[in-house]
Amino acid sequence: MKWYGLIGYPLGHSFSKKYFTQKFERERLDCRFENFPIENIDLLPEVLQNNPSLRGLCVTIPYKQRVIPYLHEVYPEVQEIGACNSIRISNGRLTGFNTDVIGFKESLAVQLRPYHTKALILGTGGASRAVEYVLRQLGISFLLVSRNAKAGCISYDMLSEEMIKSHLLIINASPVGTFPNVDQCPAIPYEGIGNRHFLFDLVYNPEETLFLKKGAARGAAVQNGYDMLVGQAEASWKLWNR
Repeated sequence: MKWYGLIGYPLGHSFSKKYFTQKFERERLDCRFENFPIENIDLLPEVLQNNPSLRGLCVTIPYKQRVIPYLHEVYPEVQEIGACNSIRISNGRLTGFNTDVIGFKESLAVQLRPYHTKALILGTGGASRAVEYVLRQLGISFLLVSRNAKAGCISYDMLSEEMIKSHLLIINASPVGTFPNVDQCPAIPYEGIGNRHFLFDLVYNPEETLFLKKGAARGAAVQNGYDMLVGQAEASWKLWNR
């Protein structure tokens, strides 16, 4: 039996475990998926040693960046983004990928329109790096927004209604609004949103975050992060078994 798993901390309700377990049952695959909630990335070698049947790992918060020194090889997107969310294990060698890039690009394309040429990325954590990478590939200019202003990034209180109106693609790459904090949303001037806007939320639980609800109420196209997660999971599966 081939084993696969997820490292992160804490893991709570894991998308990956549920998704892959159902996939293995549906496709009648002799595979198993386990969560490994490790409190420190230094415990990764122990996980590998204790589970020699592991063939692939998903990587989630807070280890997408911290895991890189443990990899024997990384693909170019990991090098550029500085984050890894998927590891192939073969003959003791760990190869790092970033399949968030694939998942986000495929999901974004569904409702992206030619006039979505300027974007706001809300949040500057590991998830935002994959978003930045994809937008660069697509030739979409972007502005980073975070709680505190810094080089190349403005703060939320610097956002004006006019800035919202001129940036028709708005991507929430922060965890704000994730269950159970469903009454929260990024602090932006929603009155600037119109029917040519596209709001993408990397959060998938709840299905419709307050961020998306506010955008939809003003006529914007909206998309949550579920299809992105499915896309990155399937991309990981292909890479693990290539």
